[in-house]
Amino acid sequence: MILPKNKPHHGFTLVELLVVVLIISILLTLGAGALKGAGGKGVTTAVATSEAIFEEARSVAIGKGTTSRVLVDVNSVKSDTYLRRIVVAYLKLDENGEPMEGDWELSSRGYSFPDGVFFSKEFSRKDFQTGGGQLDEMSLSGVSGLFNGRYLYYEFNSEGICTTGLSTSGEYRSPSFVVGHGARPKGEPDPRTTSEGRRDFGGFVVWRNGATSVFRDSSQILGDRDPNKF
Repeated sequence: MILPKNKPHHGFTLVELLVVVLIISILLTLGAGALKGAGGKGVTTAVATSEAIFEEARSVAIGKGTTSRVLVDVNSVKSDTYLRRIVVAYLKLDENGEPMEGDWELSSRGYSFPDGVFFSKEFSRKDFQTGGGQLDEMSLSGVSGLFNGRYLYYEFNSEGICTTGLSTSGEYRSPSFVVGHGARPKGEPDPRTTSEGRRDFGGFVVWRNGATSVFRDSSQILGDRDPNKF
């Protein structure tokens, strides 16, 4: 019996190697593009979820007939939750159904922004149109060791009105809620924008009735202001 001869095994040709290298280069380019856009997706997710948190706060205030607040964590710059966690709290009611001043209850476990996304103290204002008015700050205690601390807040009354934008004269100025993509440099308390995310900001304004309107472009938020600041 005559056995068939074994065919010699050859390696890849130069053309085949070039094709493989080209395919790898294309895949690496696509992967880098996807990573570059990750910050934008994180900001978009944070804005959408924050809108739902605001709606939760408004619904709690109306449903329970009390004052509610959306709280932004500013307790400790050493904490991973600093400028990255928001939570809803409301005033407990006494036996007569009246809110008890200073006695807050958490509505939920809150929400933490995606990695690299931070709340912007610089661009979140009581009066978005003029860029004026720092948000008020409060201390939360007696709820849980995980949540006790200092917070900036937006407030709703029992009618669902966003009282953060109300002046003493009753005039309403729409406050803004803004987040951005950045990083926390070692030794610095506040985040900074990266070169890729210098204009990667998103957010919304809050109307008197609690409804929100999302900014469609970062230029609506930043204007001529320095995008390096949070």
